Amino acid sequence: MITKFSDVFAELKAQGKCKKMIAAWAVDSHTIEAASAAVDLGIITATLVGDEAQIKQVCAEHGIDAGKFEIVHESVELKAVSKAVQMVHDGQGDILMKGLCSTDKFLRAILNKETGLLPPKGVLSHVGIIENPNYHKLMFLADMAVIPQPDFRQKVKITGYVTDVAKSFGIAKPKVAFIAASEQMLDSMPACIEAAMLAKMCDRGQIKSVIGDGPLALDVAIDQEAVEIKKLESSVAGDADCLVFPNIESANVFWKANSKLCNNVKQAGMLVGTTAPCILASRADSADTKLNSIAQAVMFVK
Repeated sequence: MITKFSDVFAELKAQGKCKKMIAAWAVDSHTIEAASAAVDLGIITATLVGDEAQIKQVCAEHGIDAGKFEIVHESVELKAVSKAVQMVHDGQGDILMKGLCSTDKFLRAILNKETGLLPPKGVLSHVGIIENPNYHKLMFLADMAVIPQPDFRQKVKITGYVTDVAKSFGIAKPKVAFIAASEQMLDSMPACIEAAMLAKMCDRGQIKSVIGDGPLALDVAIDQEAVEIKKLESSVAGDADCLVFPNIESANVFWKANSKLCNNVKQAGMLVGTTAPCILASRADSADTKLNSIAQAVMFVK
């Protein structure tokens, strides 16, 4: 059973799974270090699109053999991003990764109607994974990076995305907690009402092969002691695999509180809803987070 990122790498090695990754404007040390580590682990082959001189300089400064990569030279950032996205669009890569480029340029290329990666009428979202030593398994969550205030239709899509990622990690029937400020059914809180509707859709199989419950406050979603104290009866509470948040603020705060206030936390994240997984790491993210995100994307690719 996969309960931490070290298990993910062991599983990928056992499967012998290796995918082709294209990195857009990959001229920074963290992106190149993560790509190098992933190549050494045998989980990807990597193409770095960007200024060749900058890429080779970073490799030299960090003792990385530039020969392990295919380098596609493009000295202009925007052109490099567009080139990387088009390569994935054309089937030359299985995974897209954001390098040092800005998020708006990266998303603009992904959303391009002719050469981008979002299908017609598609919904773009983001799925993160957190390994926190205070929780007994990985937590899959959405959406902390793309949709500010998802409507109900988008929440159904988001639920499908986050549970699909969990299933790719071997969780046959993920337990989904629809998060609100309270586990009580309060009609004054729209998040509670929509959480209850989503949970009922899970019960009836409208959201397939998942166990859902909501509304659930965060404490009862992930803490068994809180469940027992509040005498809550739930097949999800205290043991959630997936957390679906009501809006971007709540999900983003949870994500960053884990990264900044908790020791030994590991994280990963990627865009979903696209024709290929797209690693949307912050330019400030560590090489370790970017490596975990690569592993997440490789697990997810069919």
